[in-house]
Amino acid sequence: MAVLLLGTVLSASGFLGVAEAQEAVMAAEDVDALFTSPDPVLNRNKQAAYHILKDLLEANHWEEADRWLTADYHQHNPMVPSGRDHVVDFFTKVLKRTPRPVPEKMATPVVAVLAEGDLVTVVLRRVLKEPKDPSKTYTTTWFDMWRFKDGKADEHWDPTSKDLPPGP
Repeated sequence: MAVLLLGTVLSASGFLGVAEAQEAVMAAEDVDALFTSPDPVLNRNKQAAYHILKDLLEANHWEEADRWLTADYHQHNPMVPSGRDHVVDFFTKVLKRTPRPVPEKMATPVVAVLAEGDLVTVVLRRVLKEPKDPSKTYTTTWFDMWRFKDGKADEHWDPTSKDLPPGP
């Protein structure tokens, strides 16, 4: 009875409404260590995911895409057609990303890397503007998941939709 009464009082006073505060999403301290595994196949796939993020997405060395992506590269992101060539064109011609030096260590704020079978999922920290007050930001997560075939990404998923801003 006391719990029901407390719930009613808190609800009436607005305390059970949408929470305004949250714990910040934090990246792992040693991001590079997340991309290793004692299992040789999982390690190979995690390393490929690492280079997709660092060499392709961070440093924009899309001339190396054939090292990390299959020619068919099945894309489930609604903004980019399937096929390695389409992905390369999207980043180099549509977004007009230009190559820069590959960093020694990845700068992308990675929270976790999960690998099972032929799948690798990378969870990233994302900072967005507060919708009601754009002078403030909040953190949340983003993910990229790849299916690997012979050490190359053959399929990709992320939460992109046509009405959301692109990932980190």
